[in-house]
Amino acid sequence: MASVGTFSHEEITIENKAFSSFKTIIESAFYGNNVEVISDLASAYDLARKAPGAVVTDMPVSHATDLGLPEDAKVIVFNDGKVTGRTASARRVIGQPGIDKTLYEGVLRDALAQGTHKKFYAGEVVVGLDKDFMVKAHLILPENYETNFYSYLLNFQIMNQEWRALYQDSKNYPETDIYLYADPDWTHPAFPHGLALFDSEHNVAAILGLKYFGELKKATLTLAWSIAHRNGYVACHGGMKEYQFSDKKFTMAAFGLSGSGKSTITLAEHNDKYQIKVLHDDAFVINQLDGSTTALEPSYFDKTQDYSLTDPAINFFMTCQNVGVTLDNDGKKVIVTQDIRNGNGRTVKSRYVTPNRVDHLCSSLDAIFWIMKDDTLPPVVKIDDSVLAAVFGLTLATKRSTAENIVDNKDRDNLVIEPFANPFRVYPLGEDFEDFKTLFNKNQTACYILNTGFYQGKKVTPQDTLSSIEKIVEKQAKFVSFGPISGMNYLPLEGFEVNFDDAKYMKALRERMESRLTFILNQNSEREGYNALPEEAITTMRRVITELS
Repeated sequence: MASVGTFSHEEITIENKAFSSFKTIIESAFYGNNVEVISDLASAYDLARKAPGAVVTDMPVSHATDLGLPEDAKVIVFNDGKVTGRTASARRVIGQPGIDKTLYEGVLRDALAQGTHKKFYAGEVVVGLDKDFMVKAHLILPENYETNFYSYLLNFQIMNQEWRALYQDSKNYPETDIYLYADPDWTHPAFPHGLALFDSEHNVAAILGLKYFGELKKATLTLAWSIAHRNGYVACHGGMKEYQFSDKKFTMAAFGLSGSGKSTITLAEHNDKYQIKVLHDDAFVINQLDGSTTALEPSYFDKTQDYSLTDPAINFFMTCQNVGVTLDNDGKKVIVTQDIRNGNGRTVKSRYVTPNRVDHLCSSLDAIFWIMKDDTLPPVVKIDDSVLAAVFGLTLATKRSTAENIVDNKDRDNLVIEPFANPFRVYPLGEDFEDFKTLFNKNQTACYILNTGFYQGKKVTPQDTLSSIEKIVEKQAKFVSFGPISGMNYLPLEGFEVNFDDAKYMKALRERMESRLTFILNQNSEREGYNALPEEAITTMRRVITELS
């Protein structure tokens, strides 16, 4: 996505939407004489392996030369301290209710002034991997954090000669580049848990006092999703794949928070029963005009808790964060996975872990799967009403995972609602509701709910989920009415029987639906109505509750 270009002196005015105080403050830092530009992965790798505290393992990086790395490149490990997940409470978005613009301008100016006394590295990447949607993103990060800098250039697509040519030929939008300033060493007594400051309208952010690599990744995606949303795309925090048959295709997207099973569902090969194309397991956008989809990243930022050293996927690790290191029987340094050191161990895996990987799908979406951890719902539910389908995405119920640093002592096991599984939204929630409702209505996209947690005390296994998806893809799934709720059906599975004559169960189900209604109503009253939702979302949920009474 080519930028709006340079501006003449006369064009640079306060009224010009391409500029704001925050954009000017942050972008100016990129041009300081304390900033060194790194333009290739080999140089970034060399910096990372020499970084203080980095562990260069004896595990080779597969396809190293294809990735632009030295042939003998090894997996690099870097570990943080107490915090090993994202800190949602640190996020502030300029322009949203309750955010004091003048206060944060001053905080940001002070933070960047402090940063002038140390060296930074600058890098440039592409977010969006097809000419239909590409945006350029810039990052600066101080020395001693070369491992995170290197991981960033691996996670996104570094701007090399090949990709620069593609970018120049990509579709143009009235947007400027993304600029991301990060200083993990920053401290401020008013922000003991750090500060993630966004001016999303002008595509800039500052990540201050936060060391976890995922903050850099999600900050960049936050701004890219915002750009996509403004320009006719549905922003998606989920996974997407396409099943190919001799005479048809089935394209599906699965939406869920980290730890919900999103990656397992997206990357599953189903014992080679099908020809499968994988778009991505975390971030993509849907073109509202033609239904095509574009991945935003080439790599995968994946949990390591389910991997043993014998897992073939280990061969495609490039960097690891917050995992242990030990010596194997041959005295070689290897990683310790399975979250023994701490929760939320992570790796940046290369695209080569999925040989069937694609960056763009022209097929329109056949089905959306909302991944829940709601123990009142059976493993698979089908929603036939477009508004109700959007409402269940709006009130997606799940549990927090170790990917998140919870600082307010809330019970991690409590059920929470995270609309459309996207805690990174920086525009009104009602706009996402309308976008997804359109997919279900005008585009005739089917809707399913997958409960990957427990149902009536029994764990829903990955095999339960994947075999059910296979039945849907093969059109072998036989759904029956979900009790009295119109437009809602479920897939009977052995061991997960539904008893609508059980008064205790029906009471729990009704209470869960009531909590969804309460969530919707609260959006209309909180934060000056910033996330207010249309009346049809309220009436639809009230109708469901009435049917359960």
